[in-house]
Amino acid sequence: MEILGIVLSLFLLMFIAYRGFSVILFAPVLALLAASMQGFDVMPAYTELFMERAVGYVKSFFPVFLLGAVLGKVMEDTGMAKSIAHEIVQALGKERAIFAIVAACGILTYGGVSLFVVVFAVYPFGAALFKEAGIPKRLIPGTIALGAFTFTMTMTPGTPQIQNVIPATFYGTNTWAAPVTGLLATVIQVGAGLAWLEWRRKKALAAGEGYGEHTLNEPTAAQTGGNYPNWVLSLLPLVAVIVVNFVCTQYVNWDPNSLKPFQGMGLKLMVPAVKNVAGIWALIIGLVVGIAMAVGIGYPYLSKESGALQRALNTGAIGSLLAIMNTASEVGYGNVISSLPGFKSIAAFLLNIKLGGTPLVSEFFTVNILAGITGSASGGMSIALSIMAKDWLAWANQVGLSPELLHRIASMASGGFDTMPHNGAVITLLAVCGLTHIQSYKDICVTSLIIPFCTGIIIITLYTLTGFAM
Repeated sequence: MEILGIVLSLFLLMFIAYRGFSVILFAPVLALLAASMQGFDVMPAYTELFMERAVGYVKSFFPVFLLGAVLGKVMEDTGMAKSIAHEIVQALGKERAIFAIVAACGILTYGGVSLFVVVFAVYPFGAALFKEAGIPKRLIPGTIALGAFTFTMTMTPGTPQIQNVIPATFYGTNTWAAPVTGLLATVIQVGAGLAWLEWRRKKALAAGEGYGEHTLNEPTAAQTGGNYPNWVLSLLPLVAVIVVNFVCTQYVNWDPNSLKPFQGMGLKLMVPAVKNVAGIWALIIGLVVGIAMAVGIGYPYLSKESGALQRALNTGAIGSLLAIMNTASEVGYGNVISSLPGFKSIAAFLLNIKLGGTPLVSEFFTVNILAGITGSASGGMSIALSIMAKDWLAWANQVGLSPELLHRIASMASGGFDTMPHNGAVITLLAVCGLTHIQSYKDICVTSLIIPFCTGIIIITLYTLTGFAM
């Protein structure tokens, strides 16, 4: 009965998310349902279990959500994101249309632009290019998903996306963790994804299928043309984010005693050591520099209406609230579930997945499963790590496994089953493209779920057989 309540709650959460209801509202409701079925009083479970972890998540990651959203909005409103996408598409041309869109998405997301902004910025050029090349429009979502939802979100070392930031606070690592492993995974992911999409393109061509007749959300001349900032200048803020983050991570020696004055204040959410927040500090500085450069370069291209800069900054800031509260609610939900007696047997089962003699398989499957249930890479990973990271880290220390590899596998796993049909990014991508799950989800599933999952399996197998981990 105890496990039944947890399973019922999890599948109701998945159903609610799929139906488009806000997890901010329903995550606590379903967490308290599971708690009440195991004899917990509802109100203490809400204020002391759910809210405690939700608030902790906001405290840790709100600056990254806030600054990333502001950078993305400034890049969008100034036309700088479109400038980069336009130049890549023009340079590579219709002969390499699929690669052009993947490259545009990858460069923007690796520079710190929100994947939602990337979808809106790249889609008009993708649609125009696919139409010119005679490639079916139904392949656009899978192509954008490959570029924006996979390697630059979880695999490529140094990516400022939140899915690469979260593990650092649990393992004391940084966003550049296991760089060689991350680059190898990136090569596998990109190579396999492009091979799939090219096979699908050739198959459609052989069948005589072209772009197709579409009327919903077709790009206009105004969306693909216009006076954009110089593309080289537009790249500078994104390059700055990566470079400053790298320098602050690798070459700045953060004072380990800098937290001491605050530790004496009795702050409940204080991190145990500087190493647990140094990665976030480095990224915050990088994003601030990127925003300042984006405003400086793009200001002349903002709307001439009064208050355009103010609107861009405010819209980005306000938009970040929805994103972080969605994830924080899922994390609070996970804290309630993990505190229930019925979860002990589930946790024991997951920890007893000892294939390969390391925690990698246990971590990989746990993060994937929870990301799939919640429909959120960051939410599922945060739940998994908040529950089991200490056990995985202790196990890793026993067998001599680097915390950096734990970081990279956790990040990669979050970008596997997260793109189930009820995932918010998937639903948004299809809506922007004017397509349906029936038309395009197959390719999204292959490029952003099946291939990332298989890539993770390959990396873990390689480590198990050879001990390779860098």
